[in-house]
Amino acid sequence: MVKFSIYTGGYTAFIVSYLFDTQTSALTYVDTIPTTSNPSWLSPHLTNPNIFYAVNEVDVGALQSYAISPAGGLTLLDSVASGGNGPAFCVPLSTGQVAIMNYGSGDGEIVPTVKGGTKFDNSTSVLLTFPPPAGGVSHPHMAVEHGKEILVPDLGADKVWRIGQTGAPGEFGIHGFIQQPLGSGPRHMRILDNFMYVLHETANLLTKQAIASYPNGTSPFLASVNIVPTDVPSNSTYAAAELLLPPPSLSCPHSYLYASNRQIAGTLDPRGDSIGIYDTDLNLVKQVFTGLGQIRGMEFGLGPVGEEYLVALGAVSGGMVVYKRTAGGADLVEVARNSSAIARTSLIMRSVGGY
Repeated sequence: MVKFSIYTGGYTAFIVSYLFDTQTSALTYVDTIPTTSNPSWLSPHLTNPNIFYAVNEVDVGALQSYAISPAGGLTLLDSVASGGNGPAFCVPLSTGQVAIMNYGSGDGEIVPTVKGGTKFDNSTSVLLTFPPPAGGVSHPHMAVEHGKEILVPDLGADKVWRIGQTGAPGEFGIHGFIQQPLGSGPRHMRILDNFMYVLHETANLLTKQAIASYPNGTSPFLASVNIVPTDVPSNSTYAAAELLLPPPSLSCPHSYLYASNRQIAGTLDPRGDSIGIYDTDLNLVKQVFTGLGQIRGMEFGLGPVGEEYLVALGAVSGGMVVYKRTAGGADLVEVARNSSAIARTSLIMRSVGGY
């Protein structure tokens, strides 16, 4: 028997916790924990299961670190300015630094940490300003570490920026970019081997490219697919949101991509939004309809058992659903649902007592 704590963030001044029991398939509310404003994105520490990071997606953005107590409560450990407006994403790096991207102001920082990642030291951090497109704005939406560089999909500029460290921790520069289709709105991405898979919000596209040699350059698209199901209401408008690519495991030895559709206008599909499952050549394997409205938060658990479970949240309606991967990862079977769960945009999932 394994139990998982689930912490969910959103556009409120609190984080909500839940407990998922794999034996009983119960998904229960635990606590509402006050925080500062809009902890809309949560990201776990790479090695310490009791630490995670959160953004404050507000005009004067911030990056925060939290500790999880043995009883499941939260303690704010540190907070530092993000350098810009509306940070919508943060992620720890293998170097002990944390990347935070300011969606609203088109910039971001790589913030060094000290004391085991619990505290920030941004005395050397350089604000990275992403060049906006002509007549438009830059919207960096994610950061992915790949070797010695960091890749940043920019929803506003239709580029994936390439960032490299130029000096001490926190000192980074923009070294180049990989062009994306104009008007496609690259939002989130994942990397497998030397291929990058990019989910484009505006065009609802999932694309595959080889990563060109560092620091600049581009490469042809090897595959591209529209992720919206073919049988949705004809007047519906969608905006792609989250993309997951869990590592292979004994129960799921093949790699699959999981992309969330998000209906934002038109006649509501009574089946709710779907999660599209694709192989690494971007062939559709299955569309799993969730009953959720606007899936933005979607994540797998950590560790051998956690990676079997996908948790999805409705940012507007439907609550929360836990799925178990079956058929080697080619399918998702619902094992738990909490329809009254508060609408949320991000989550982390950890086994009770650690990873």
